[in-house]
Amino acid sequence: MSLAYITEKQLAISAVRRACLLTSSVFNKLVKNETLVKGDKSPVTVADYSAQAVISTMLHRAYPDDLIIGEEDASDLRTESDSVSSLRNRIVELANEALTAELGIGDIAEWGIGPGSEQNANQLLDAIDRGSYEGGRNGRMWTIDPIDGTKGFLRGEQYAVCLALIVDAQVQVGVLGCPNLPWDWLKPDGDKGCLFVAVRGQGAQQMKLSGADSAPLTMPPYTPSTFNFLESVEAAHSSHSTTSQISTIMGLTQSPIRMDSQAKYGCLVRGDGGAYVRMPTGVGYQEKIWDHATGSLLVTESGGIITDSRGLPLDFGLGRTLGENYGIIATVSDAHAELLDAVQRVVKED
Repeated sequence: MSLAYITEKQLAISAVRRACLLTSSVFNKLVKNETLVKGDKSPVTVADYSAQAVISTMLHRAYPDDLIIGEEDASDLRTESDSVSSLRNRIVELANEALTAELGIGDIAEWGIGPGSEQNANQLLDAIDRGSYEGGRNGRMWTIDPIDGTKGFLRGEQYAVCLALIVDAQVQVGVLGCPNLPWDWLKPDGDKGCLFVAVRGQGAQQMKLSGADSAPLTMPPYTPSTFNFLESVEAAHSSHSTTSQISTIMGLTQSPIRMDSQAKYGCLVRGDGGAYVRMPTGVGYQEKIWDHATGSLLVTESGGIITDSRGLPLDFGLGRTLGENYGIIATVSDAHAELLDAVQRVVKED
């Protein structure tokens, strides 16, 4: 019997690979003026827009009826000024470079890639805006985070290109691309560029961004003496003090590993860290589904458990956010109960 979602998996790997090569290229020759500022004041580079355009173009070509939730929209790019026109032209150039590149790694011509697949500006802006779907509980939809961890990207540190297929509110396929992540965390100067891939019921694997080398992922058992946390670089994204209190309750002594983006999920499932805890720092904050869809599947398919801080499963059927889920707790299965208890004690005290 054939495996489910095999074509979607291949498509997602190809799309994320191309987007990762694009973002790496942008970083290497980034021009300071090629940066916009969104309403929430976070930096957005041409790489965000170009990567979403590439992934959306490939998804629409392969599955024209599938809906898409993407982080970015092209409204700022449709205005007419010299600076925006220059930025728009650069995005078109970058997207077409990625779409027409001959990678030869699992690509299929029907995905709208390769020589002759150039898109004009209107087509690429429409591709970006195709990610405006509001979400829901039924049907097929893809989530795209073209650059998760934009500040990490701008620093030349960790960021991720994230793509997931959600069917009837359940994540079925997830691919996470981490261009700057070492293949072996203990060898930071070694090979870099990792893909993390998961399909529901089929396990998870780590692949090299540049080739077919792969290794299955199984989270190691809970060992208190070496157990540590993975957390965001910036305390504004997740409370460092809360994580510190949780560590004290559990009697942990290892320092946390801090990095931007869903790269933390990749490090978690291969055992670089013991748990990813993300507790909101502001009242009423709702997590976006594109920030956790891929990572959540990687965790469950590598033997872990992911819930919110109340022990509830993450609900991807409520729209573009995780709705009433509060906080994120992801760890190996035999540590989850103790970790959840510690989190709830800290939350109660606060």
